[in-house]
Amino acid sequence: MDADDVRAFAAENHHAVLATRRRDGRPQLSPVTVGVAADGRLVISSRLTAYKVRNLLRDPVAELCLFTDQFYGPWAQVRGQAEIARLPGAMDGLIDYYRRISGEHPDWDDYRAAMVRDQRCLVLVSIDEVGPTKSG
Repeated sequence: MDADDVRAFAAENHHAVLATRRRDGRPQLSPVTVGVAADGRLVISSRLTAYKVRNLLRDPVAELCLFTDQFYGPWAQVRGQAEIARLPGAMDGLIDYYRRISGEHPDWDDYRAAMVRDQRCLVLVSIDEVGPTKSG
């Protein structure tokens, strides 16, 4: 498996668990919805107030385990550097994220207002290491 394989997998399978590090070094695990950004990084929508975002602002190493809707079956693991994109600059990316995962929104003005109200941000993760590279 390589980075392009992970991108192809993430374009079709949006369930993942994100691992970040707490201040004391213990893992913080968060179920997330993941997609592929226009620049090829993996992308997650979150809130600026979320622990995962706070952790990544302090220590930008992110690990993701992506899997199918059925859970058992193909999966991918990624380790990379996370960048937090904030509003207002993140709005176009939040719209792109929604479109890539869910299609068109019935009311984009309402969506934009919700993104501001919820203090949404994007977590963009580079694909620096991937797996599995072997089975068994």
